[in-house]
Amino acid sequence: MQNLIIEGTKSTPTVHFDQLNNILTLKGQSYPENSFEFYEPIFQWVEEYFAQLEGETTVSVDFILPYINTSSSKCIMMLLETFDKAYLDGKKVNLNWYYNIESPSELECAEEFCEDLNLPFNLIARETE
Repeated sequence: MQNLIIEGTKSTPTVHFDQLNNILTLKGQSYPENSFEFYEPIFQWVEEYFAQLEGETTVSVDFILPYINTSSSKCIMMLLETFDKAYLDGKKVNLNWYYNIESPSELECAEEFCEDLNLPFNLIARETE
């Protein structure tokens, strides 16, 4: 299995999913024209990744998403549900969601995402870039 690397644009986040080090990072704004088209290869990669993952491996997921439009929100929730399912199936998944300390809407967005999840979901404040 290869890493999944997608360079970010002004409307899509950078995707750096490193299967060797088990660090999955999604960083940047997300408002692509077609969210499902953008996220589809990410969904497929994550499904394959968890299918081949050994039991005691800890996966670190880092999200830094300052802006997410409505259709991207649905895709992010689907992705989070996949991580949550893996966690409930016994995989060790730790999610870190970084939000801008000066942006209450980023924190509120993250809090809404974590409401229905079981996996460790860490809200981490970051300074403005």
